[in-house]
Amino acid sequence: MENSTHIISFILTDYGETGSLKYLYFIILLMLYIIIISFNVLILAVVYMERSLHRPMFFFICSLAVNGLYGSTGLFPAVLVNLLSDIHEIPRVGCFLQIFCLHSYGCCEYTNLAVMGYDRYVSICHPLHYHKIMSHSRVFKLILFTWLFSLGTFTITVMLTVQLEFCGRIIEKIVCANYSLVKLACRDMTLYNISGTLSIFFSIIPQMLLICYSYANILKICMKSSKESQAKALNTCSPHLIVLVNFLFGCLFELIQIRFNMSHVHRVVRIILSVYFLIFPPLMNPIIYGIRTKAIRQTIKKMLKLNEKRSSNAVQKKDTSVCNT
Repeated sequence: MENSTHIISFILTDYGETGSLKYLYFIILLMLYIIIISFNVLILAVVYMERSLHRPMFFFICSLAVNGLYGSTGLFPAVLVNLLSDIHEIPRVGCFLQIFCLHSYGCCEYTNLAVMGYDRYVSICHPLHYHKIMSHSRVFKLILFTWLFSLGTFTITVMLTVQLEFCGRIIEKIVCANYSLVKLACRDMTLYNISGTLSIFFSIIPQMLLICYSYANILKICMKSSKESQAKALNTCSPHLIVLVNFLFGCLFELIQIRFNMSHVHRVVRIILSVYFLIFPPLMNPIIYGIRTKAIRQTIKKMLKLNEKRSSNAVQKKDTSVCNT
């Protein structure tokens, strides 16, 4: 057993012996990270530059994009460094910071999606009062609450974890996770488990109730509406539902990893499933909203045509100047 005061770092064992394959994994993950940054920054730029998109739904999409950048930055740089390292070690402080970042990212994503579900409910069930209910000031307050709630909740969780004494330093994952770290604690964890359960309850149940309430009312309205109205409601809600299901599947994979013995599953598959909710939502969200949201598609096309026109004009000017000389 190791005394907690002597533990200045933790060893992440799920990297295993990758040999020369580590360079292939490094390139794939680096490309994924670059794509995630590019797509999410593109969404932010499109909404910022096009005034017609300064509406509640697009502000929430921007919040998702910022959160995707935040969570990806908490994951990819550390994983890329560890892939090229032979030690696969993370400093104690770095481990706590990663726990805070990745867990608060998850909570923020889920809370943001719950609020977006409420936004869709107001849009479909109370269209005449939509702009009054979802005013810009209220939307910004909801986004601010989403971030403060998520960061605040996991500040408390990480502060409790920091105070624990650890009798080991082996974490069987490629990233630091709060549950994996708590399992290394030396003392009785009854009180910590109670506080952890309460934290999980307030991070999951209220959002779940809001999502269920929103879509139950949307479904009730759709049942009484014409087929045309139903198709319009489906088109309005489908991007949000796809994004929500994608994220919840990722969380389910991680929950299964935590609670059940998955040693019979191939290590690479197990690792991918354990970080699914950290990689695929930030990657897929901009694509889903870019493809399924007409206003974003049109704005991107307009931006591309404008760039092509500028390039064409620049070439023409260059050709004209060459001819003059």
